[in-house]
Amino acid sequence: MMNIFDFTKKKQAGEKITMVTCYDYTSAVLVDRSDVDCILVGDSLAMTMHGFNSTVPATVEMMAMHTAAVARGAKDKFIVADLPFLAYRKDLGDNIAAVQAVMQAGAHAVKIEGAAGNTDLVRHLTESGVPVMGHIGLTPQFVHLLGGYRVQGKTEESANRLKEEAQALEQAGAFSLVMECVPTLLAAEITQSLRIATIGIGAGAETDGQVLVFQDLLGLNTDFRPKFVKNFLDGAGLVTGALNEYNQAVKTGAFPDANHSFNPERLAKPA
Repeated sequence: MMNIFDFTKKKQAGEKITMVTCYDYTSAVLVDRSDVDCILVGDSLAMTMHGFNSTVPATVEMMAMHTAAVARGAKDKFIVADLPFLAYRKDLGDNIAAVQAVMQAGAHAVKIEGAAGNTDLVRHLTESGVPVMGHIGLTPQFVHLLGGYRVQGKTEESANRLKEEAQALEQAGAFSLVMECVPTLLAAEITQSLRIATIGIGAGAETDGQVLVFQDLLGLNTDFRPKFVKNFLDGAGLVTGALNEYNQAVKTGAFPDANHSFNPERLAKPA
């Protein structure tokens, strides 16, 4: 299993880091059997697993429950858990309680969106033994403030702000950094300026690694197709096909057959 120092080692060696966002035991078991490096239990579960239209409804309790399920399924992967909307913007006691909940559920690190107002907490957490992954660019918890899901860093002012945020998070002790929906050249510049590893999503190929949602890379979210998502499988088509095949087999009497029944020879024969 990776640890926080492996992120930097992979960056220095030029070895790409792979991260998958997943939320449940069954998916985690599959990821655990794969070559993928690490797992993010993202607050996007509010949308993917619970049907909300943003990440804002995610709660600490929700994050802890899903983190525990993933930790039971992925025993050999490094697990990062998101701190949900406002869970790290309260008083220090409440912030620490939120972190404690997801860490004790099985996370090895937490992820926090944005730098402004968070660097003191990042420093406090790392000094308390909690590894922190930063997140800049499109920060979905700020969707209402950002005016929607938009690419960030397109102007000189916003690009400079992202550079400053990246440096501030590194200096505060973050061991790695997610960059979401950031222009490729800017993401490359930030990556080169940092000692810590960067994980991109919609940030081009020059980051130190990539993260995609489990359901997105398997092609299960047919109604969600942003530019940065690549389907590595027609999951929706395969699953729908299997369901239709099951439906047909039951209705024609082909399932269950003798191979899927207990002691079929003991059934009473008609007179």
